[in-house]
Amino acid sequence: MRCPLLPPRGMERSLSARVSCHSCSSHLRLFPLQVLAMAEDLIAAIASHTKRLNSSSEVVQRLEENGHQNKRLKSDADEEDAEDQNKKSPKRKIVLLMAYSGKGYHGMQRNVGSSQFKTIEDDLVSALVQSGCIPENHGEDMKKMSFQRCARTDKGVSAAGQIVSLKVRLIDDILEKINNHLPSHIRILGLKRVTGGFNSKNKCDARTYSYMLPTFAFAHKDHEVQEELYRLDRETLERVNKLLACYKGTHNFHNFTSQKGPRDPSAKRYIMEMYCGEPFVRENMEFAVIEVKGQSFMMHQIRKMIGLVIAIVKGYAAESIMERSWGEEKVDVPKAPGLGLVLEKVHFEKYNRRFGNDGLHEPLEWTEEEEKIAVFKEQYIYPTIINTEREEKSMANWLNTLPIHDFSSTAVEMQTNNKNSKKSSDVEASDGCGDDSD
Repeated sequence: MRCPLLPPRGMERSLSARVSCHSCSSHLRLFPLQVLAMAEDLIAAIASHTKRLNSSSEVVQRLEENGHQNKRLKSDADEEDAEDQNKKSPKRKIVLLMAYSGKGYHGMQRNVGSSQFKTIEDDLVSALVQSGCIPENHGEDMKKMSFQRCARTDKGVSAAGQIVSLKVRLIDDILEKINNHLPSHIRILGLKRVTGGFNSKNKCDARTYSYMLPTFAFAHKDHEVQEELYRLDRETLERVNKLLACYKGTHNFHNFTSQKGPRDPSAKRYIMEMYCGEPFVRENMEFAVIEVKGQSFMMHQIRKMIGLVIAIVKGYAAESIMERSWGEEKVDVPKAPGLGLVLEKVHFEKYNRRFGNDGLHEPLEWTEEEEKIAVFKEQYIYPTIINTEREEKSMANWLNTLPIHDFSSTAVEMQTNNKNSKKSSDVEASDGCGDDSD
């Protein structure tokens, strides 16, 4: 029987060498060297193919890994590109139109290095850094971005038209990016380019504030009233406006702030307008809004101006106390709650006349933003004032202090009281949060 490993018959003559067939014990057969070479080539080919398969698997794995790495690199590159874009964006002096609800904040002005009291500027600066408008070190040292607020609002005071000036990188979609990092009760509603030396505080000609209060505050002390049922009559409203009009002009308001004497020139302030608008009903309670426009205001000045008018209308003080309060005599003027006070608008008339139509800058007027301002007030400011008044009864509680208020304090008595309360007054003033301070 022929061994299956032997070459076919007739091929033996072409062999150039002979080998033994160890699979067949009957006889020896011869293999051609070409076949051996082919077998070796086949084995080598199989080994090479296997190696290529293993190599291909490794390549696929490496490609997958490289794909993920490339995605990471692309993401990192995008972030770097965004940073590069921010760095390349030009720095320009601008003003921002701000609106905010002040409840829960310790005023507008930031106290750098102190986290004890949260302010509106804390949230604003954080948003400016996160959006890429300013570098982080400018947030730590606000002088580096030439930051200046127009008005320094007090604890709990809101604003519908605050203006801040600063230098920023003019990145794309700047307002949207800043607002994305702000809480909903703080909004940037507008932006305009200004001159390089612009300072929002120094260039401001006047400021307009409003004070929203429940009308039962004007009810006479001898009349029993239910807060939600009270409605302001025409005669009382006319008397309120007559008294408010007395503030118009230049007066010495040293009794309407703290730590200013009667001969301090800075205590004299010019009031352009002050009146109370028509009452309106919200959530079954009647409210009214007092507006006052003046060149500038000292700490607590507006709240004391309104507090004194309320005391007179209610019958706790005589009208003559207004004239007394502007003289050198020390008068203890009551201070109305801060809840209803809102910075409505700031005015730049001189700046607008000089630069508003120079072809390079816009006048600092916000006609196009008025609708957004009105919507913000309806969504965040008015509801906060109304709900807080209903829940905490800040006006009602303050009115209960008027019967024990001494409107006839002499200068000697007031000096004694001031010495006793000087320490607490210093703390209050050092908070850096007034209605508006120069």
